[in-house]
Formats: sequence, C-alpha cells, structure tokens
Amino acid sequence: MKHITTPVSDEAIRDLKVGDSVALSGMMVTGRDAAHKWMIDTFIKKTRQPQGDDLQVYEELKKLLNGSIIYHCGPVVTGLDTKDYKFIAAGPTTSIREEPYQADVMKHFNVKGVIGKGGMGAKTLKGCQETPGVYFHAIGGAASFLAQTVTKVHGVFKLDFGVPEAMWVIEVKEFPVVVTMDSHGGSQHTVVDDASKKVLDELLERPY
Repeated sequence: MKHITTPVSDEAIRDLKVGDSVALSGMMVTGRDAAHKWMIDTFIKKTRQPQGDDLQVYEELKKLLNGSIIYHCGPVVTGLDTKDYKFIAAGPTTSIREEPYQADVMKHFNVKGVIGKGGMGAKTLKGCQETPGVYFHAIGGAASFLAQTVTKVHGVFKLDFGVPEAMWVIEVKEFPVVVTMDSHGGSQHTVVDDASKKVLDELLERPY
C-alpha cells in the first residue's frame, strides 16, 4: 500500500496507477452536487453572481483545494449546536452525478484527487490527465469505519446547503482507497463498462 499526504505533488500523482491501494492522510474537503454546481456557476462559468460570503469562501477554497482532495461524501455529523463537530458516518456517495462539473473544478482549483464510489466518465478521465489528478474509489458500506479515519473536523463552508451537501474541511489519517482512474488515461470503470457491453451484445444476439 502506498501512503500519500496532502498536499500532493504532480510527481506523486503521476506515480499512481489503476489498481494501486493508497492510504491518504492530511486535509481534504467534502463536496457533492450543490457544492460542485455552486463552484461552477459562481466562479468558473460565472453565470451566477457571488452572494453573501461566496467570495470569502472562494479564497479559502483556493488555498485548501490546491494540491488536495475532494471527497464525494454526505456525512452524518454531531455537534452542530456547539460547533464541536464530529463525523460519525462518512461513506462515499455516487460520483457520476458530478461528471458535468468535476474536470472543470479539478483544473480550476488544482485538485489532485477525487474520492467517491462507482467511478466517473470520459470528461473526468480527461481532466485527470490534464490536471493531473486521480480518482480514488472508497469502500462502500463502511461509513462508520471511514469516519474513524477523520481525526479532526476543521470547519465547514456553505452549511446553508444542508449538512450532507455542505463543504466540510476535514483531516484524515490513513483513509483507505484504491486508484480506479489515473493520470495516464487508465480507468478500471472503462474496462468494466466495455466488458458489460460485450456481454449485453452477446445476450441480444441470442435467438429466442
């Protein structure tokens, strides 16, 4: 198993290949549908005017995400009233929903890794090659275990999106993942999709 600590260099990213098991440590930021759409609309495509604390959050995110990781996660969090936040469940959510946004977010913020489940598509794979970056597949069904790797919750942005959709700034120690899309154009998900299509084509050719 390889051990990587954020911020991650281009060299470390290019050294990763599909199939590598990795233990991640350091800072990362959670982000799902609402966060990605907000980043795209407000700061990349600029189809929405910044409102409230948007510009302040943007400046913080530029520092936090540079060389770091976005985790597709809708955590269960305690301590909301006291702001003594603690993750008690931190499983990955389905990543393909972010396919329209992910590559642009990676390139704009220099995000080196994306964690989720289920993989992503061709646009994100191209973004991984250009940034460079990788897609890490996290363990599904292990939300409680993964929460134990979160050593500290440093804060939260856009809590008005709701707890699952907010951008939580967390520190992790030896968070286990597997590289399933790399910066060289390799994608385990493409292999699976191609094999599934072949099986489907063979089934459709059978006489009934």
